Amino acid sequence: MYTMCACYVYNVRSKTVEIPKFGIFIPFVTNIFNRIAVLYLMRYKILGKTGITVSNICLGMMSFGNTQEWQLELDEARPIVDRALDAGINFFDTANVYSRGRSEEITGELLAEHRDDVVIASKIRFKMGEGVNDKGLNRHHMFRQLEESLERLQTDHIDLYQIHRWDNSTNVDILMRSLNQLIDRGVVDHIGASSMYAWQFATAQFRAEQLGLEQFVTMSNHYNPIYREEEREMIPYSMHNDIALIPWSPLARGFLSGKYSAEDADNLDQSRYRSDPYLKQRYFHPNDFEILKVIEEIAKTEYLTIAQVALSWVLHQPGITSPIIGVSKLVHLNEAIAAVELSLDPDYYKRISETYTSRPVIGHAYQSSDDMVSKNK
Repeated sequence: MYTMCACYVYNVRSKTVEIPKFGIFIPFVTNIFNRIAVLYLMRYKILGKTGITVSNICLGMMSFGNTQEWQLELDEARPIVDRALDAGINFFDTANVYSRGRSEEITGELLAEHRDDVVIASKIRFKMGEGVNDKGLNRHHMFRQLEESLERLQTDHIDLYQIHRWDNSTNVDILMRSLNQLIDRGVVDHIGASSMYAWQFATAQFRAEQLGLEQFVTMSNHYNPIYREEEREMIPYSMHNDIALIPWSPLARGFLSGKYSAEDADNLDQSRYRSDPYLKQRYFHPNDFEILKVIEEIAKTEYLTIAQVALSWVLHQPGITSPIIGVSKLVHLNEAIAAVELSLDPDYYKRISETYTSRPVIGHAYQSSDDMVSKNK
């Protein structure tokens, strides 16, 4: 049986609508076409208690820089950011440490003309120089780095300023007062946190409340189909307190893109695999490939990509506001945008979840202020 199908494209930036075009497609092509037809229909959610509306996916800007062979410089990043804006993505996440500031520079350059229409998030903690205080969440480092981030981002304020992991060397009261001082100065609108133990996060929130200070409004935690330890404490705690969850690595640093397999895991020559030590350390375990196989089977059945099924699983988990996706190819961004509209059979999501086995904490089981990304091309 043949099916009649219609498609339209709404351009958010130019506010133009293409004339609907009709065509005849066999059923399986229609299935694929429908995934593409919704490419520009973005969904939005409120960012926790802030009242700010953000797109259902956040574009991670770590892919843009010059310290890794898989990262893109300004001219290569431009069409990806342009496409994101056209598709209605208004949420962008970067950090001072990404390419030692180059990511923020690219972010600022590409979003300068759209500053009033986008929500920019950045982060502070990791090493940014050779001085003994050029790292951590101490006030000395934070205030200087905030000013430098503002300059690189070409803005007078950062919408969401996040601590990039916990810092045992900084007293929690001083930390929360310092962050609130930035809010009072008008250079930061809201504050957020990223991967840490739930007791650390709860302690910071409790002390802020006791001191009459603004609390963290977001938690950017490590969460995807092959890492779900956050479901034990952090996600329930955040949901209970109306804290927006904006997980990083929803596709497990590309592991859930489908380009890796158990058969060739010991003989890989992918640029990301060669240059990203965290990819090899955190993933490629036997259960990871078991989950990947289930996702691949679902993707084949539904004529979708593996990445779309994996991202759809994340988007349909309780409490998730806006997963942070990093892409270095336009096609991957298109897949992610289309995945926002996907609503698969609940049994599919259940199959993926049931395949998971627990594992050690990954992503914040360390405290040193390391370099995050330091290898040069």
